[in-house]
Amino acid sequence: MYDVVVVGAGVVGLTSAVRLQQAGARVAVVTADGPERTVSRVAAAVWYPTHTTGDPRVLRWAERTYAELARQAGAGVPGVVLRPTRAVLRTPPDGTPWWASAVPDFTQEDVAGHDGCGPYAAVQRYTVPAVEMSYYLPWLVARLTAAGGVLERRRLDRLAEVAELAPVVVNATGLAAGRLADDPAVYPVRGQIVLVDNPGLVVSVRDEENPAGLAYVHPRSADVVLGGTFEEGATGLTADPATGAAILRRCTALVPELAGAREIGQLVGLRPARHGGARVEVDPVGLPGGTRLVHNYGHGGAGVTLGWGCADEVVTLAG
Repeated sequence: MYDVVVVGAGVVGLTSAVRLQQAGARVAVVTADGPERTVSRVAAAVWYPTHTTGDPRVLRWAERTYAELARQAGAGVPGVVLRPTRAVLRTPPDGTPWWASAVPDFTQEDVAGHDGCGPYAAVQRYTVPAVEMSYYLPWLVARLTAAGGVLERRRLDRLAEVAELAPVVVNATGLAAGRLADDPAVYPVRGQIVLVDNPGLVVSVRDEENPAGLAYVHPRSADVVLGGTFEEGATGLTADPATGAAILRRCTALVPELAGAREIGQLVGLRPARHGGARVEVDPVGLPGGTRLVHNYGHGGAGVTLGWGCADEVVTLAG
């Protein structure tokens, strides 16, 4: 018998499990696939509230996650660093973005008409946490098991199948929540990235308004993540060579130092998005036997950006 069962072992489920343990709960994680097979493993995993709304609750999640990841970077947690970032804007900004208050060193400069600035109207500069998930997910699992937690690989047809294991169940099942929580608002957003050798880059660069498609360049310890796509409703998991070639062209135009970098491979993942944003709340009905059901899913491409803040709220909701 456990105090809480967390269903799902992506970054949202594992951060929830670790926070619950830190609050004193005995925790088991039940997952259809190991963390290495979740969409979290494919994520570029840079703190950035992509395609999220700026309501106070989301800002609080983002702020808390930024603070926790920054703390972890300072403590030498595997795969976590603070990454300097430059974002170029093609249209004049109407003030600063809603999330800027979460980033201590955020600055924004108008550059329209300046020599060498090309089609850009403004440049934002800031430092944000970046996470290499191949190191970070195993670290989270190690934290879970070292504190007595259990990771069980088991595919569920219904959340009620784990109701007898604990008085509280946390549903962090991502895309599967559409079926397991009977939530028609859940939908996939396909993302494709290209990995290349790192020619010595240390700064992330973003061009979110590129008319040819998203362009972002995220250096890591040995490679660079180049993106990307944001294909709502698409479900194919096979990388499209033409899409990959277009991503490489956009990113090389953005960061010319990438010219000639050896391609390592291409990856595809399905972001677990939800109309109306992430669902972090107690289910009004619950599960059989009076088991409390806490939902924590629908983060889209912002699981790393909101994960620790949502985990803090899950602890409160678990009671």
